[in-house]
Amino acid sequence: MTAHGPAGEAELYDFLHDHGIGFRHHIHPALHTVEESRALRGDLPGAHVKNMFMKDKKGAIWLATCLEDRELRIRDLEREIGAKNLSFGKPDLLWDCLGVKPGAVTPFGLLNDREGRVNFAIDARLMEFETINAHPLHNQATTAISRDDLMRFVALTGHEAVVVDFDRLEALARERATAGGQGE
Repeated sequence: MTAHGPAGEAELYDFLHDHGIGFRHHIHPALHTVEESRALRGDLPGAHVKNMFMKDKKGAIWLATCLEDRELRIRDLEREIGAKNLSFGKPDLLWDCLGVKPGAVTPFGLLNDREGRVNFAIDARLMEFETINAHPLHNQATTAISRDDLMRFVALTGHEAVVVDFDRLEALARERATAGGQGE
């Protein structure tokens, strides 16, 4: 957050430059969903992500970043990260913590979490990609950054990335769907 509110794209890019982190900037119309992103991004290489901003019943706040096509159950994610009763965070909380609005949730929002309120979980499969694409604090552009530089960015913002095996979580969701929801 700056003296005038949350950091925006210019402050994000200044931060990246100041720390020697390379990136590519791609402008596009506002995107609100993964489906819109797929339709408009063209052949932008690298992993494309979706982000979930959540809060649990004890007040712990989580940002989970995973491959865009992931299908999982929030309850399985809870068990993996040690949370209880996760639900999607309200827009006011999202703005207060990450300085972004719904539809623009991004790991780059960790720049605005100066109080360290947000826990960060990242999909282990993202570590297999050289380039990761995410919104630069708004949804009218995409910023491509190397995997290693994204992890360095997370650390520079004072956060620790909890690497989560989302493949395993998806497998659990499929097993439950096949079993008709038994065993929950």
